[in-house]
Amino acid sequence: MFLRLVHGVADGNSSELPDLYGEVTDVRHPMATPESEPLTSRRALREHFTVPPEIRESLPKKSVVDVVVHETADPEVIVAEFAYEFTLPDDSRSKVPCVFVMRVRDGQIIESRDYIDPIRTYTARGDLDRLLASLRKGVS
Repeated sequence: MFLRLVHGVADGNSSELPDLYGEVTDVRHPMATPESEPLTSRRALREHFTVPPEIRESLPKKSVVDVVVHETADPEVIVAEFAYEFTLPDDSRSKVPCVFVMRVRDGQIIESRDYIDPIRTYTARGDLDRLLASLRKGVS
């Protein structure tokens, strides 16, 4: 499930991703900047994964690299380290390190903590101005 999720995100298959999750979920992005609310349903995840076509087409290509999956004492839970590697317009590459702690039950993700470096993500997408604007908005 973890690999299907992260490769689906990298490939831009956003319409298929919500079906990897249970109807009731607890998905959190503790490092999100600006802060985000927990995603507690498949419907909320569908909204989360929806990217307007004009934005999707402007995003740099990305792939999943450096995957290490750690099994835990709980058979439903894994800890996965990986990076999204962005290919920028000048063909340079930028890695965004991530750690997901994920619970899968009956073939569906029901809980996840997705730790993703927000500054590197916005920088890799060429979107640092958007991050700064959202931070300024939160201060005013």
